[in-house]
Amino acid sequence: MPTNTLLAVDQNTITDVALEQMSTTANPRLKQIMDSLVRHLHDFAREVDLKPEEWLEGIKFLTAVGQTCTPNRQEFILLSDTLGLSSLITSLHDERTRDSSSTTASLLGPFYRQSSPQKALGDSIVANPGVAEIAVYGRVTDAQGRGIPNASVEIWQTDDEGVYDLQKEADLVDARGQFHADAEGRYWLRTVTPLGYLIPMDGPVGDMIRAQKRHGYRPGHIHFLISAPGYREVITALYMGYDDHIGSDTVFGVRAPLVVKIDEKDPKCPIPGLKSIHFDFQLAAASSDGSGRVGADPSQILKK
Repeated sequence: MPTNTLLAVDQNTITDVALEQMSTTANPRLKQIMDSLVRHLHDFAREVDLKPEEWLEGIKFLTAVGQTCTPNRQEFILLSDTLGLSSLITSLHDERTRDSSSTTASLLGPFYRQSSPQKALGDSIVANPGVAEIAVYGRVTDAQGRGIPNASVEIWQTDDEGVYDLQKEADLVDARGQFHADAEGRYWLRTVTPLGYLIPMDGPVGDMIRAQKRHGYRPGHIHFLISAPGYREVITALYMGYDDHIGSDTVFGVRAPLVVKIDEKDPKCPIPGLKSIHFDFQLAAASSDGSGRVGADPSQILKK
């Protein structure tokens, strides 16, 4: 049992005292995480000589982040994204669970929806495109390059104004859909060229970005969730190489293998007459730690 250390608490001993009090934690993983968290928090406060008014501002900021969250908006995920934590967790998880030949993971992001409308191959995910459409096509294969029949291809992105449906109306569903590959693992669909966009700047995370003099932009990209029974799902995104912010993504999501270009006249494009993006996804076999998902639908996070 922890000893009575009431009189031994000061700025030099508080960390050991706190860890001793928490030493009865039964769950070993919880104990490991909390011990490390306390050590790093205390070291941080000592390193910067954190002032009481600064500590209180931090409390106010985190309170405002929580108050901004809704079933359609996850300000804490946005905060994690803009601090690089989401990218770090994704990379750690990808390195630990991904087969070396499978598709590189990227961020799920704060605009994922658990249920996307079912689409037929060749359909457009944008209801009323205001610009010329492009085609996106390729194959979903296994580690040996064999097509995976009926693989699920979920896709979501901004519309031709650079805005997600969730940012316009809570019940609007647009620029997203779920397709199923054919018997040879091939998929093809229509969409609009994704635009780079400013992350939501009307909340506490936006205040932080402005205070840091950061531009707040993400390069144009298309999100994908690729899955099939017996395979490890992959959360990833394709990033437009022409975008001015391809090297300075505010949420640090860009990975070199995922940077693509739009082909003006690809003779292999299955939808004639459209500019196109060709990308093949490769899935690894499922394992005990098989999920590639880092994040969630905002509405699921608030469910009790």
